[in-house]
Amino acid sequence: MTAEIALVKAPPAANSNSYYISNRPPLVRSPLVKLPIGSIRPKGWLLSQLQLMRNGFTGRLPELSRFLGEDSGWITLKGPGWEEMPYWLKGYADLGTILKDQEIITTAKKWLDLAFRSQQEDGFFGPPDNRKNKDLWPNMLVLSCFQSLYEATGDERVIPFLTKYFHFEHNLPAEDLLPESWQKLRGGENLDSVYWLYNRTGEPFLLELACRLYERTADWETDIINPERDKNWEVSRFYHGVNITMGIRYPAVYYQQTRDRKHLELVEKNYNLVMGLYGQQPGGMFGADENIRPGYGDPRQGAETCSMVEFMNSHEALLKITGETRYADRCEEIAFNSLPAAMTPDLRALHYLTAPNLISCDSSGEHDFQNDGTLVSYDPWSYRCCQHNVAFGWPYFAEHLWLATADNGLAAALYAPSEVTAKVGGGTEVRISEKTDYPFGDFIDFTIWTSATVRFPFYLRVPDWAGEAAVSIDGKKRRDKLQPGAYAVISRDWRNGDRVRLDFFPKITVKTWEKMGNSVSVRRGPLWFSLKIGEEWKRYGGTDVWPAYEILPTTPWNYGLVLDPNNPEATIILAGQKPPAEQPFTPEAAPVILKARAKRLPGWKAEGRMVGKIPPGPVVSSEPETEVMLIPMGCARLRIASFPLIARK
Repeated sequence: MTAEIALVKAPPAANSNSYYISNRPPLVRSPLVKLPIGSIRPKGWLLSQLQLMRNGFTGRLPELSRFLGEDSGWITLKGPGWEEMPYWLKGYADLGTILKDQEIITTAKKWLDLAFRSQQEDGFFGPPDNRKNKDLWPNMLVLSCFQSLYEATGDERVIPFLTKYFHFEHNLPAEDLLPESWQKLRGGENLDSVYWLYNRTGEPFLLELACRLYERTADWETDIINPERDKNWEVSRFYHGVNITMGIRYPAVYYQQTRDRKHLELVEKNYNLVMGLYGQQPGGMFGADENIRPGYGDPRQGAETCSMVEFMNSHEALLKITGETRYADRCEEIAFNSLPAAMTPDLRALHYLTAPNLISCDSSGEHDFQNDGTLVSYDPWSYRCCQHNVAFGWPYFAEHLWLATADNGLAAALYAPSEVTAKVGGGTEVRISEKTDYPFGDFIDFTIWTSATVRFPFYLRVPDWAGEAAVSIDGKKRRDKLQPGAYAVISRDWRNGDRVRLDFFPKITVKTWEKMGNSVSVRRGPLWFSLKIGEEWKRYGGTDVWPAYEILPTTPWNYGLVLDPNNPEATIILAGQKPPAEQPFTPEAAPVILKARAKRLPGWKAEGRMVGKIPPGPVVSSEPETEVMLIPMGCARLRIASFPLIARK
């Protein structure tokens, strides 16, 4: 049976998918389309993350959060009720749907039923304090919850509820629509929901409202880093890390209506601007320990846990809008390297900031961050926004593993063990299983299950780092040396039991950060690597059920690497590779281990409890050369992932 294997930069969008709701004209057609929640079943290590969430602080947050008590304004409709409950609910409810956990589904329904009942005659809903403050930001989060509810259950209340609410927004005077604060910076979240409803109803007023919302949202088109525009740099909300990770995608969201490619170009311009100044570090994030700040761009500056999940969400949205693989690469980079270390391995505590170079997760506050107090200890009680908002990180990631394509095919967009059921081709329902240890393993096996022969295109993402990927069909290699940053699309008649294998041949590579003193970071495939540092877990607070921990180092951390950046595999070797455990993101369970040559740098010292700035290299060291172990960044809560380069003789 012949199979055509082509390479494309993005799935073609000449038509719309026949089975899953896509952009309705005049919006630009969707190359990739989200499947209904429940279509994708995570397995393996990813399923374990979701189960740990259920049993950890996300699943039991009402025990911990003062914002989820019976006195919440979202329950009483009296007094305050801001972003915390909706932040949590948008992930918690999706988690229940994905896991088919009836207890979570029932609890989420209680909160959503109250939101339904809170709607007033003119369409506004939620706590009256929000209306008094002219604050629509919390409602934007609840809109996402309603969208998920509709996708999962078809709840007949959702469409008329949202229609009535958007009429309320449409009738607001300009001065009352997103007047200030978070809502003004984050109006693109509202815009997303307006397009979601438009694609289901086609009501013309929604496109008018979309234009008004974009005009009233803060200017994310002008250079994000623009001191001339934002004179008070230190307090400008533009420079808040979470706002950047959310706002960076908004021009592309509006592009769907304008069809002006300048809006897509603005996304990349601003991304490169931020990452070029503050993202000179591994792991997919940038240094914003509340705000980005001039002179604070080195890899000891942390990223909020909120920023991680919001940046992943933006990349997932951009992937659907453009179809371009780079957004999937960026999402995976954060998910595999930064997000896991933001939480304890049992997902029962988290911290506010995670940095690529972090040698003490203590409660002292002796770190040069913008905010005071404990920011890097692991505490299930103390971190207000991140404690709630982290809930949607893994569930949304799971929901975007597979996407429908405009030509009635399927795309394996993000890689993790899973199974998908979807309609393809002329309407046949197929099931595809994805068996893999990725990102810790180097191949992915797909098996197609179908009741009848069906022809459809099957898209496999080839990441930017994958220089020598190969595709095999039913055990026979069909194409190798696939182009990175593209899709290998297989068009053929598929029969029950057909198998596809995607092989990667990752090399150990080194990234030199010229702006950070020529420091170096080590990468293999989708994983960045950190020095393995001994950990002492020390309880300092909390309760017996919900303890808070410091993690302190028990082994040296101040090493520079001895290597040739142009030939890293001469001094860095793959020392071990094994299938991932249920929780692979720990030093002990690290599925991939590298060995590297290094020297101690006695002059590289801590500043308080914070790692000192990386000494500019190449650095001369008279210390003896030794061997060090490198583990994936996501496994390391104490970490050195940007190293000084040792001068060669």
